Amino acid sequence: MAEIFPFGLSASFFIAATAMFVLFALMGLWAAEWMTRRQRLRSVVGGRSHRQGDAAEPGAGKPRARLIRFMRAVVASISFVKDKQAKAIKGEMYRAGLRSRDAIIVYAFLKITLPVAGAVAGFFGLQIFFADYATPLLQISAVLACSLAGSYLPDLYVKRRARSRNASILETLPDALDLMVICVESGISLDSALERVSKQIAKSSSALSDELAYTGLELRFLPERRIALNNLIDRADLASVRALVNTLTQSERYGTPLAKALRLLAREQRSERMMRAEEKAARLPATMTVPLIVFILPALFVVLLGPAGLNIVDSLSR
Repeated sequence: MAEIFPFGLSASFFIAATAMFVLFALMGLWAAEWMTRRQRLRSVVGGRSHRQGDAAEPGAGKPRARLIRFMRAVVASISFVKDKQAKAIKGEMYRAGLRSRDAIIVYAFLKITLPVAGAVAGFFGLQIFFADYATPLLQISAVLACSLAGSYLPDLYVKRRARSRNASILETLPDALDLMVICVESGISLDSALERVSKQIAKSSSALSDELAYTGLELRFLPERRIALNNLIDRADLASVRALVNTLTQSERYGTPLAKALRLLAREQRSERMMRAEEKAARLPATMTVPLIVFILPALFVVLLGPAGLNIVDSLSR
């Protein structure tokens, strides 16, 4: 069969390897997203129980602590992450909202284990579903593809999470600036204003709420306020956030009216948000061209030309 249909067989192998690669990547993203939601839910429930005075269950965190210790031992034995790499990875995780002290340990452990798990899954999947056609070249290609997918999954998850947080911050920042204007005009200090605004916009954007609350804490405890504002830029590297930090810095340095500057900045941010929405609407016809050609036009041709074709075939057969 391989000699009769060499091209079709190689094409089927390529399609199978590509499908395994995509399936493994999607399963990894789904598992990472599910773990993140579960951890966030546990943190919220744990914070509520702590505020209510409930005692924590004894031994509730022992399995997780053992798992973290195991991951730390594996990463330390391999020496996967160096100091410079750890600093760069930590910056990316801060931008993605992963501020746990064990986040870099989990990241390094997944970077080590997921390529091996992907290679094993690709090999056994090929042996189970395509055992009759599994040539050595196909086995090597499938193992390398699945291993590459496993190695890229942690980076893909961190970048996807950072992109989602940046989009949420850009969407909610004008409303947060309006709330800050109200707080500043009422005589509240900048630290208290950031804390109050972070509580008010928590339902709209948890990402911006966390960043503003964290910045408010740093403004109170760090020796220089400039360092706290620069840390906000490092955690959310966006042009809108840089403009906000520059406005706050100039207001503190030169004594310019903060409420007026924030009002102008909110107006500019809202105009930019409207421009981004108009750009998306302008790109919509070009984006819908391929789905229209691939999915809608064939069905339309079948509906319009199908009855005429059947009538022609019927008349010719008679």
